[in-house]
Amino acid sequence: METSTTSFIVESLTRAIVEHRLLPGTKLAEQKLADHFGVSRTLVRQALFQLSQNRLIRLEPARGAFVATPSVDEARQVFAVRRMLEAEMVRAFIAQGTPAKIRALRQHVAAEKKAMDGNDVGQRTELLGDFHVRMAELMGNEVLAQLLGELISRCALITLMYQSSSAAAHSHEEHAEIVTALASGDADQAVRLMQQHLDHVEAGLTFDRDMPTSDLSMALSSVSA
Repeated sequence: METSTTSFIVESLTRAIVEHRLLPGTKLAEQKLADHFGVSRTLVRQALFQLSQNRLIRLEPARGAFVATPSVDEARQVFAVRRMLEAEMVRAFIAQGTPAKIRALRQHVAAEKKAMDGNDVGQRTELLGDFHVRMAELMGNEVLAQLLGELISRCALITLMYQSSSAAAHSHEEHAEIVTALASGDADQAVRLMQQHLDHVEAGLTFDRDMPTSDLSMALSSVSA
């Protein structure tokens, strides 16, 4: 029971970060989180430790927990790792691709468009990140899916801190183009499109922006315990 409760807290806070409701630098007060989720501070502490292992928060002695504020160097390294991983993932996906897997990706892209048309910012942000994780899941590679999930969460913080304008529509269009290349079996084109997609996201970052701030209660207001 305690494990499932801790997991729920971890998932809730991760979702708040990925959906850009919980901003870099936000203080995560243990008592406030305990009150919100209706649990002990011990369970909250366990959840915060797990999030610190995933580099989504930082724990500071005598100060507490804060949502991480990725540096410029870290941001560039995260995108470099994603390029390496996702280029090979694309090739592997094509090698074991099936019509059913392509259909599943097309359905995901359609869900992205629906969220965009409905101006559902939270759902849109989550789906755009999940596109990459979905590819790994469809391949049956749970380790890759977990690694990408952690990287995508860190990217959510990076784009929140450094992205100068919303590039959601562009990302959605590029996802659709990647799926078309995957369906055609053109590995070189699919890899090229994936690399360009990640290049475009990184190129849209402005590294001299002021860091945003947030309030914990407001960020978690849409999360039910």
